[in-house]
Amino acid sequence: MMRLVPRTETSLPWQIATPILAVLATMITGGALFAIMGYDPVAAIRTIFWDPLFGPAAGYSRPQLLVKAAPLILIASGLAIGFRAGIWNIGAEGQYIIGGITGAAVALAVYPAEGMWIFPAMVFAGALGGWAWGMIPAMLRNWFGASEILVSLMLVYVAQKVAAWMAFGPMRNPEGFGMPGSRNLTQYPSAANPELIDGTGAHWGVVAAAIAVLATWFLFSRHIRGFHIRTAGLAPRAARFAGVKPEALVAFCLGLSGALAGMAGLFEVAGPAGQITDSLGSGYGFTAIIVAFLGRLHPLGILLAGLLLALTYIGGELAQLTLQLPAATVQVFQGMLLFFLLGFDLLTRFRVERRVLA
Repeated sequence: MMRLVPRTETSLPWQIATPILAVLATMITGGALFAIMGYDPVAAIRTIFWDPLFGPAAGYSRPQLLVKAAPLILIASGLAIGFRAGIWNIGAEGQYIIGGITGAAVALAVYPAEGMWIFPAMVFAGALGGWAWGMIPAMLRNWFGASEILVSLMLVYVAQKVAAWMAFGPMRNPEGFGMPGSRNLTQYPSAANPELIDGTGAHWGVVAAAIAVLATWFLFSRHIRGFHIRTAGLAPRAARFAGVKPEALVAFCLGLSGALAGMAGLFEVAGPAGQITDSLGSGYGFTAIIVAFLGRLHPLGILLAGLLLALTYIGGELAQLTLQLPAATVQVFQGMLLFFLLGFDLLTRFRVERRVLA
C-alpha cells in the first residue's frame, strides 16, 4: 500500500521546475496521443508550439499572440488574488460575458453618437458588470455561507442565457435582417477597440493586462491588503488576529476578479469579437484558471503562462488548418496541462511512502 505524507518543507527549485515539467509532459503525452490517432506527432507539436512564432504563418500569428493572451492575463490576475486568499472564483467566464454585455450596452444605447468619452464609459460599465456578477457569490457566501465555487460556476450558465437573450432580443441589430447579434462595434469608431500599433496586435486590452500584472505585483509585495490576502490563504485563523475581516476580503477578491474579467469581456466585444452574440463566451474565463495556477499565482508567472496558453490557441487553430487535427485539440492540450500541473504540484507538497500493513 502507498500513502501520501506531507513534506515538512517545500523545495523552491522544485516549485519553479513544476510548471516546466508539466509543459514537457503535456508535449510528450500529446505527441503520443497524436501518434495513436494516426498523425505525425513531431509535425503536430511543431505546428502548435513552433510554427506560430517562427513558421511560414508567423507574420499573421505573432500579433495574434497578444490578442489571445491579453484576456487570459487580465482575468488570471484577478483570479490569483482570490486564490491566494483561499477564495475560489470559478465563474470568471460568466463575469467575462456580463462585462461584455454591459460595456457594449453603453455604446449601443448612444449609437450613432460620437465622442471620446464613449469607450472609457464602456470600459467602466464592463468592469462594473463583471464586479456585480462577482458580488453575487460574495454576498451569498457572506450572508448564507454558500460555496462561492458552486455559485460562481452556476452563474456562468445564467450569463450564457443572458447573452443569448440579448443577441436575439434587446441588443439585436435592427439593420441585421433578423439575424441574431448586435451591431458590429468595430464599425462604430467611438466604440471600437482598435490595434494601437500596426502589426503588433496590441489593443487597449493588452495595455490593461500589463497594468493588471504590475498592479497585482504591487498589491502582493507592497500593500497591506496583499499581506492580508497571503495571511488569509496560509492561516485563516491567524489572519483574524492580524485584523483581517473575512467578509470584506471575500467581497474584495470576488469583486475585483469579477471587474477584471468584465473588462476583458468588454475589450473582446469591442475588438476581436466585435459584437454581442449568443455564443459570446469564449472559454477564456476557464482557461484563465489554468493560467493562474501554471503561473504559480505570481504576476510574472501569469504573464508567461498567459502567453503560453495563447500559443496553444493559435497553434491549435493552425494545426486544424494544416494538419486537419480535430477542433478539440486545444481543449485536450489545456486539460492535460492542468492535469500534469496538479499532479506535479501534489508531489511538491507530499511524498509517496510505502505503507506497512500490521
